[in-house]
Amino acid sequence: MDIVIDLQPILEFLSLPPEQLALGLFYYVGWIPIAITFVWGVSTVWLRYIRLAYGASVKTVLLAVDIPRGNAQTPRAVENIFAYLAGAHATQDLYEKWWLGEWQLYFSFEIVSIEGYIQFLIWAPEKYRYLIDAAIYSQYPDAEITEVNDYTEGIPTQYPDDQYDIFGGEFRLVEDSVYPIKTYEHFEHMMGEPETQYKDPMAALMDLMGSLKKGEQLWYQILVIPIGSEWNQRGEDEIKRIIGEKSGKKNYVDRMTDGLLKIIHDLSEMIYQLWGDIEDKKEDKENQFKMMNLKPRQKKQVEEIQEKVGKLGFAVKIRYAYVARKEVINKNKVSYGFTGYMKQFNYNDLNSYKPDIGDRGTITRLKYEKIFGKYRLNLRKNKLILAYKYRSDIRGRLPHILNTEELASIWHFPVEASVKSPLIQKAPGRKAEPPSSLPVAQRGAAEELAYGGKFKSDIFSLEDKGYGFKPQVAVRHEPPGNLPIV
Repeated sequence: MDIVIDLQPILEFLSLPPEQLALGLFYYVGWIPIAITFVWGVSTVWLRYIRLAYGASVKTVLLAVDIPRGNAQTPRAVENIFAYLAGAHATQDLYEKWWLGEWQLYFSFEIVSIEGYIQFLIWAPEKYRYLIDAAIYSQYPDAEITEVNDYTEGIPTQYPDDQYDIFGGEFRLVEDSVYPIKTYEHFEHMMGEPETQYKDPMAALMDLMGSLKKGEQLWYQILVIPIGSEWNQRGEDEIKRIIGEKSGKKNYVDRMTDGLLKIIHDLSEMIYQLWGDIEDKKEDKENQFKMMNLKPRQKKQVEEIQEKVGKLGFAVKIRYAYVARKEVINKNKVSYGFTGYMKQFNYNDLNSYKPDIGDRGTITRLKYEKIFGKYRLNLRKNKLILAYKYRSDIRGRLPHILNTEELASIWHFPVEASVKSPLIQKAPGRKAEPPSSLPVAQRGAAEELAYGGKFKSDIFSLEDKGYGFKPQVAVRHEPPGNLPIV
């Protein structure tokens, strides 16, 4: 049977006048991109709506964490805490994502200084409360974990304001996330007295926070979002790029070509099995030759990237906010001081942090102030305070990736031998063994509040001043009854 293709209708259609040809094309195929755009827009709006509804239904807690005096543990203990919290990672199926609006819940690790009094805090979904308790008690058995009210409540959210002003923003990585920053291991020294073997980078931040005066507040926030191991492939691709190998990223043409070559290779193996041995030896020699010819900087990059992707990773956003009354505000001191703290973790040949400055940046400082300068500056301030207050992971820059070691380097409890700040809130000392089974809920335990320590005695005065940092009576998740309550 002969197959005949009649091209006459197509030729007649193409011979139509331009306006009729355009209408015909729109009639037959022009509606397709419009339909795709419409479906994409509706799905995006729906997904945003259902996610906001789900987010509003998630109950959260803010936990004040006090460790015992005389802490000698290095950030390695906090690294173990982050590794434990990686268990909160979960994947969503189509029903959970598109109908229930579920997304990956996350944590916020914070340090706040209110008029010089420093407190370590963890914000988290309520269902992860026991996960945090277990993680902290496993490393700091005598720690005190207490649920408190949000310290951001008493601060204005609209600027300009008559009494307060705000300065801050986000910090971003200079290079790709697969390149590591300097971690706590690089602050350790084997020589000298025990108290000098570890130079805690947290000392600079504690000194800055402890220097705040009446009417000043400094907030430090790190959003920690559990992720899978897919980001490891980015590190492998970057290593291949450095040593000159072909990247693991393949498009459809590459996959088709590889499939065809694999078939040819398998056939050749069946006929000439020796070829494969010769090819393998040749490839091994080429790889060794490539590694030997790397420059010292490239070797260091390959080794450090391999070490970073070998540990658990999290998506991270870093913010800070300096809020103060206008009569006492000192932006330069806090801006330069906090930037100096972050630059302690910088590598010139690997990765480094920098303030997110620029026309599209989040830092409340403009590069060009002549065009609607005040309006744009106040707009950034309003975005900053709302992003910080709601611990938003979508406002500002996209998150970058840090592993557990890097996270423990930029947020950890100070080593007391290195940090001498007297205004860090600490547990008074060992009182009892940690609960044998976590969690423990005791009805009425939160009603009998015991206060101790300088920070705790000043909480009521801070509440009276409108800072909103006051004890919260827990209904469902009460701390163990043998622990003091902030």
